[in-house]
Amino acid sequence: MVSIVVPCRNEAAHLPVFLTGVLGQQLPAGIAIEVLVADGASDDDSRKLVEAMQASDARLQVIDNPQRIVSAGLNRALAVAGGAVIVRMDVHTRYAADYVAQCLLALERSGADNVGGPWCAEGREGWPGAIAAAFQSRWVAGGARSRSLVYEGEVDTVYLGCWPRATFDRFGGFDETLVRNQDDEHNLRVVLGGGRIWQSPAIRSVYRPRDSLGALWRQWLQYGYWKPFVMKKHGQAAVWRHRVPGLFVAALTLTALLAVAGAGVAPLLALLGLYALVLAGLSVAVASASSWALLWRLPLVVAAQQIGYGVGTLAGVWDAWRHGRGRERFARLTR
Repeated sequence: MVSIVVPCRNEAAHLPVFLTGVLGQQLPAGIAIEVLVADGASDDDSRKLVEAMQASDARLQVIDNPQRIVSAGLNRALAVAGGAVIVRMDVHTRYAADYVAQCLLALERSGADNVGGPWCAEGREGWPGAIAAAFQSRWVAGGARSRSLVYEGEVDTVYLGCWPRATFDRFGGFDETLVRNQDDEHNLRVVLGGGRIWQSPAIRSVYRPRDSLGALWRQWLQYGYWKPFVMKKHGQAAVWRHRVPGLFVAALTLTALLAVAGAGVAPLLALLGLYALVLAGLSVAVASASSWALLWRLPLVVAAQQIGYGVGTLAGVWDAWRHGRGRERFARLTR
């Protein structure tokens, strides 16, 4: 038995296509699946849609998630899952027909505690296309191997995930104090505990990223905000790239304050000039790998992602060490 766990809230527009694809997965002989949808108190027709499909397919089950956040939904599903293997899926992602089968093969081949495929972003032209192209660049993401569509090997985190049940028995479930970054925190816990995370390009899916600058900013603001709570819990970041945006925004703020205080604008202008060169270089690299028509949008997309993450990180540092808990405004998931 493979248990597929799906956190969900207000996804009525996407659930029918998603569930049809999941229930139609091409599985190896002798493998059965159950699909556990953890509904976070949806106020659209999400629950009705799942229950209607459940009436005709016993493999599908709805789980209540009154806390409404992803980490709690995953834990509620884990509590009732009967599978020897757990696969997490996201409603906003399309999956290859052999996605689950390739997860099982990667687990067997690698012997890892968690396996997954690369993040493959897909967007239309315009802003969605620019956001997807920037998202796909590992250099915009600080060198993250999760953006490479061909890399196979050990990584610090993977998209979504597939675990032997024994991984949760050994390392525990997801941290319900985290609204974001619960997957990164769990993978960090696994690695610090002597476990291994493995990425396989044969595990194929396509992710639909945000489609506007405002939505992108809010997403990365939340990602940055919750990262210091992970750092505080473990006394370290998973990798150095998690620290860089916050350090840059802190330096930018400090030089701006010094300029206002009369210390001169040279440091601020130098820092802004250096970042402009970085944005230009990254934008050209992304455009050359995707479409030159996106070039003028890319500096704004990259800046929204990186500076949003940095601003969120500084706010998270303050709240994690000063108050020990997250603010309500950052506890509402954005889409």
